[in-house]
Amino acid sequence: MDASLLFAFWLLSISLVMTPGADWACAITAGMGQRALLPALSGMLLGYVWVTLLVAAGAGALVVHFPLLLRALTVLGAGYLLWLGMQALRHPPVPAAAGTGTGPEIEIAPGATAGRAFGWVKRGFVVSGTNPKVLLLFLALLPQFTTPKATLPVPMQVAALGGIQIVNCALVLWLVGQGARVILRRKPEAARWLGLFSGGAMIVIALALLAEPFVIG
Repeated sequence: MDASLLFAFWLLSISLVMTPGADWACAITAGMGQRALLPALSGMLLGYVWVTLLVAAGAGALVVHFPLLLRALTVLGAGYLLWLGMQALRHPPVPAAAGTGTGPEIEIAPGATAGRAFGWVKRGFVVSGTNPKVLLLFLALLPQFTTPKATLPVPMQVAALGGIQIVNCALVLWLVGQGARVILRRKPEAARWLGLFSGGAMIVIALALLAEPFVIG
């Protein structure tokens, strides 16, 4: 693949990943939980892998050509984000007594499965894997940085570009989650406000996803 195309895509990719969205809100919430960031991040990256494979296989075009399918995906993703946001507002994280001496622990929605490792993986996967914005973004951008003249076939080029996007997401979202953890350790009382912020962000994004077709129409 052309090195200049790869570098241009990396610059575009990192600029897009730096834009806050549902993945940022999920990373912030996970960063405040005990041993939650890595499972949540793994789930989000698996979601990006899923979308990349769909686009590389040509399935992304199928979604775009069938608006009802895309709409169903939008409602599913927005509904899940809305539920997560409401949960965050109803049960904002609160500092609890530290059991390890490494800093304050955080209780997020006590009793919820999201506090377990698998629950965080599932949450991260659904947040990124059902996001129609991610699918359309990958579908619109990745093919523009491929060329039939390259040694690799186009599907492999798409997979390589998706890999660059996934690495960028991993780096940025890890830093976002760690940043939330640092704030928590320095100011435990900020946990509630960070939780309310991430919950509110998820709700706003969910409502925007649901309202967009009506705004466009």
